[in-house]
Amino acid sequence: MKVNVHAVNFAVDRKLVGYVQGRLDKLEKYYDRVVYSDVFFKLDNTSNKENKIAEIKINVPGDEFIVKKQCKTFEQAVELAADSMERLLMKRKQKIRASS
Repeated sequence: MKVNVHAVNFAVDRKLVGYVQGRLDKLEKYYDRVVYSDVFFKLDNTSNKENKIAEIKINVPGDEFIVKKQCKTFEQAVELAADSMERLLMKRKQKIRASS
């Protein structure tokens, strides 16, 4: 799957990009018709420690799913967002099976 990583107002390191690619590749076992995905990393300018935001946008034929999570680290945020995305993709797959 093609994964585009975007960091807003900062540079993202290769280790994080590799982690994101590996984690999102696992989503293909839940739904194999994913066209591409975009991952956006943002820093929230609050005094709160949970100021790292990961937003995953996945494009499938005829639809688009967006999940946004905020945590202490980008890795945690990606993990939570990917878990939510797994559930969304499984629901989508069941819906398609039921209608055909």
